[in-house]
Amino acid sequence: VAFNAEEEEELLASVRLWRAEGIACERLDPRDFARVEPALNPALHAAYFLPDRAQIRNPRHLRALAEALNRRGVDLRPEVGAVGFEIRGDRVIGVRTAEGLLPCEQVVVAAGPWSAALLEGLGLRVPTPPIKGQIVLLRGDRPLLCRIVEHGKNYLVPRDDGRVLVGATEEEAGFDTRPTPVAVRDLLDEALRLCPVLAEAEVERAWAGLRPGSFDLRPYLGPVPGFANLIVATGHRRAGLQLSPGTAAVVADLLLGRPPRLDLTPFRLDREPAGAEAEDEAFRS
Repeated sequence: VAFNAEEEEELLASVRLWRAEGIACERLDPRDFARVEPALNPALHAAYFLPDRAQIRNPRHLRALAEALNRRGVDLRPEVGAVGFEIRGDRVIGVRTAEGLLPCEQVVVAAGPWSAALLEGLGLRVPTPPIKGQIVLLRGDRPLLCRIVEHGKNYLVPRDDGRVLVGATEEEAGFDTRPTPVAVRDLLDEALRLCPVLAEAEVERAWAGLRPGSFDLRPYLGPVPGFANLIVATGHRRAGLQLSPGTAAVVADLLLGRPPRLDLTPFRLDREPAGAEAEDEAFRS
C-alpha cells in the first residue's frame, strides 16, 4: 500500500517485477478497498492487490519439516549446539558439540547470526551480525482483517482465529531478544495507521527474534574457500523463510556433487561488496 504518489512510485519497482514474473496484481484506489479489504484506511493513496499472496506459519512449517525428516530416518538433535570443528588437511572430519564429537563427511553451517562465531574458529571472518526483529500479536473478538497488508518493511498478517501479527522492526541490538516499549508502540502506531479498525483489538503478546545479516545485504551461500567439504548458508536477513526453498535446493546440489542451479558468485564468502543494483539482481536470480 502507499499513502501518497511518492510511495506509489517506489512501489512500482516491485509491481514491474511481479508482472515480469507473471504474478497477478491489481491496482486499487480507495473506492476499491471495500471489495478487497474493508479494513484499509481510506486515506491511503493506492494499494496493489496480489490475489495469490499467502502466508506460512513458521512454527508449523518447522514442525512439518522435522516430522518429514524423522520419517526419513534423519537424526535430529535440537538444542545441541555446535561449538567448533575438527580439521584434517582441507577437510572437516568432525563437529564438536556439547554432547561430544560428531564425525562427518560434509558440513553445512546454517547457524544464523551465530555462524560468524563458528567460522571464526576456522580463521574465517564472515560477518553475520544479528538483526533484531520485534513483532506484536493482536487479538480481536472478531476477524478484523482478511488480507495481508504490507507498507514498506511493515506488515499485518491476519490469522483464521482473529489474531493479527504486526511486524517487524530491524534493529542492531546485539543478541538482545527482549521486546521494548518503544518498538511495540511504533508497530502499533503503524498498524492503526494502516487499518484503524485494529483499535478494537488487544495486545496479546510481543516478542523478538534475531536474523543473520551480512556485510552487503546479500546471503552467504556456497562452498567455503579452503575446505573440501564445508558449505555455508546464512546471512539472509529478513528474507530467510522466503529464500529457504531456493537455498535448500542449492545446498542439496552441492552436497550431492551436482552443479548448482544458480550462479553462486554473488554469494561467495570472499566476494567484493556490491552496489544496490547488483544486490537487487542477485535476489531476483
